[in-house]
Amino acid sequence: MREQVAMGDASTAQSSRPDEAVLLRQFEARIARGQKIEPGDWMPEEYRRQLIRMISQHAHSEIVGMLPEGEWITRAPNLRRKMILLAKVQDEGGHGQYLYHAAETLGVTREEMIDGLLSGRAKYSSIFNYPSLTWADMGTIGWFVDGAAILNQTMLAKCSYGPYARAMVRICAEESFHMKQGKEMILLMSQGTPAQRAMVQDAIDRWWQPTLMMFGPHDKDSPNTPTLARWGIKTKTNDELRQTFVNQVAPEVLAIGFTLPDPHLHRDEASGNWVYGPIDWDEFWRVVGGDGPCNRQRLAVRRKAHEDGRWVRAALQAYAERQAQS
Repeated sequence: MREQVAMGDASTAQSSRPDEAVLLRQFEARIARGQKIEPGDWMPEEYRRQLIRMISQHAHSEIVGMLPEGEWITRAPNLRRKMILLAKVQDEGGHGQYLYHAAETLGVTREEMIDGLLSGRAKYSSIFNYPSLTWADMGTIGWFVDGAAILNQTMLAKCSYGPYARAMVRICAEESFHMKQGKEMILLMSQGTPAQRAMVQDAIDRWWQPTLMMFGPHDKDSPNTPTLARWGIKTKTNDELRQTFVNQVAPEVLAIGFTLPDPHLHRDEASGNWVYGPIDWDEFWRVVGGDGPCNRQRLAVRRKAHEDGRWVRAALQAYAERQAQS
């Protein structure tokens, strides 16, 4: 009799539990109302998977993104520029830590994410696989790359997942300084010698297309965009963000006497948008696939840094274990 009652209670509890279709409707209704999804809340597994993919990729991009600029810390032209660049690279490392923490709230471990990066399975922004050849690259990266990042990150500060959105608030504040510093460097060099202006023009020519690629494939070729938009992870599409970037940056570059490497570039008077030419997506996918100018170099540096830091991790683990025993 007791077993029958127990079985009946279990059956009643199971029947009263909302099925996944009901939970999904409730989940999407919360997003539609502008509410944040928090780590302990029910979420579809695909939502969780997409967030882990996006946040970990974003974190990896911040960490690998330290490398093109880190190479110039010892070669900065004066102490002020060295301090600015050192602070910026340190900021990028901090951004990576915020993002790894946000991803960990979804059940993935830091070790799993780092292993994905070092093994080459995980992706990071394709733009960090291009070399930084001159000092003008530091200003151009700040203006173009950080400017593009701000557009993407201010959008993500409004995304539906609470920990990711909150991490973006502080990151955006710091990235705005990086962009302003980069623009200030380019404005200063634009008033310099012919050699300095030529250096800036060369940097602009090399970084323009990779920056446009940063926003990802065109919407029609982006399989994740519909899902990300449906669940409020992204509130603007790749093409919308790219167009906003071109509208902002193209007239500013032309106003200080430089050109952009795009013969199709012009302002459409009817829409007010700046029209840009085709993007070399074959190059984009080649770089994403691991065959960019610096893919192997970037991963080799990260693997060495990880190996060199092994003793620090071991010491921290030993300390934590000793503290737990005391």
